[in-house]
Amino acid sequence: MTEHLFSRRFAQTAAVGLLATSLLWAGGVQAQGLRPLGQLSLKPSATAAPSPASNAPRTVDFIVALVNSEPITNNEVRARLLRVEQQITQQGAAMPPRAELTREVLEQLVLERVQVQQAKELAVQVDEATLAQAEESVAAQNQMSLADFRRRVASEGVDVSRLRSDLRNQILVQRLREREVESRVQVSEADIDGYIREQNASTPLAELQLNLAHVLVLVPEGTAEARVKELQARAQQVADRARAGGDFAALAREFSDAPEKVSGGEFGLRPADRLPALFVNATRALGVGDVAGPLRSPAGFHVLKLLDKRQAGLPDAFVVQTRARHILLRPTPQLSAQAAAEQLGRYRQQIAQGQASFADLAREHSQDGSAPEGGDLGWASPGQFVPEFEQVINSLKPGEISQPLASRFGVHLIQVSERRDQRVTQREQRDMIRAVLREKKGTEALSTWLQDLRGRAFVEYREPPAP
Repeated sequence: MTEHLFSRRFAQTAAVGLLATSLLWAGGVQAQGLRPLGQLSLKPSATAAPSPASNAPRTVDFIVALVNSEPITNNEVRARLLRVEQQITQQGAAMPPRAELTREVLEQLVLERVQVQQAKELAVQVDEATLAQAEESVAAQNQMSLADFRRRVASEGVDVSRLRSDLRNQILVQRLREREVESRVQVSEADIDGYIREQNASTPLAELQLNLAHVLVLVPEGTAEARVKELQARAQQVADRARAGGDFAALAREFSDAPEKVSGGEFGLRPADRLPALFVNATRALGVGDVAGPLRSPAGFHVLKLLDKRQAGLPDAFVVQTRARHILLRPTPQLSAQAAAEQLGRYRQQIAQGQASFADLAREHSQDGSAPEGGDLGWASPGQFVPEFEQVINSLKPGEISQPLASRFGVHLIQVSERRDQRVTQREQRDMIRAVLREKKGTEALSTWLQDLRGRAFVEYREPPAP
């Protein structure tokens, strides 16, 4: 399975992250691994706010704030505010009061400036080749050549040098966060155990569903004590064999005195509040596949196996897996991202016309380790691919082929082969919990780090912005 497509990052919330630097290059930010506020198109909108170059009046520029002696100007606030307002409009969201939005934009610019300064102090760098590839990726995602993209940016009133500077800053900030925050976030096995215990303790019975398999060794009323001990030993033998990996259904058919023995002792998935309290208390903290018992009740001795558990706060026992294949072309000085996208577009047309198969084209042209397998990436669960790749896969039906997609690794053509429901193993469920906890810890660590960075900065507010 191709390793590079399966790198993961914890999400960064808009509350503590950068505002989308520009609606014009949201896709490019994502291609570099950042999380923009939304995916926006370069296509004009009938309801979009006027661009700075067309209808917005020019104002005399002045300094609105100093961040460690570095100025933020009114025109910077004004340009960012117009782009954010246009983004909100295109998303169909409610527009906040302009004064409030202006204050938020200014504070985000302050926070952004502090991070860029810190990155430069720590000698974090973005070379020209990386910046050029990011810009090429943005153009390719908008299905334009780089020259056309720059012309379109200029027609929207955005200076190309400002675009490149902002894009460089976002890559700088991302690299700084990876170095200072993400690399230090660790999730231990004890953290996972604690999370499971917390969810088990806090989940109401109505929100907990259990599928139990059951062996009952019946103890009739009035049975002599010696016989009770024999029956207990019989139940213990069942439990020992089950814990050793024995077929529980076969054990139920052989030893159980309960009516459900004919179905291998299985109750089926039921809400926990419809099961005996003895059974729930003994199994709610178990992992799927674990065995409890023997348990004593007035009816006799019970041995239980947890076949499935679904509860709020824990990943489902089943996930939808997708099998996909792709063709990857990596941009080079000789092959721009736009040219790669055009080449993949021609491959797509050949496949649609029956002139070639996806697998053959992948073997011949893909620059990925999956090429010998015809681009096959194997079965993948949700969260295994990087976000921009997974988003496209999720939008495809089996047999469909995507449009060329620019990611942080190059330009892809993707085909979904099939999907299936797959039971999650206990190990996989713990890995899913690990990802949840890593994201939570990462968000908290990022927030703390940003607060500390902001608190150590000297910020002097001058005149209020006049957007």
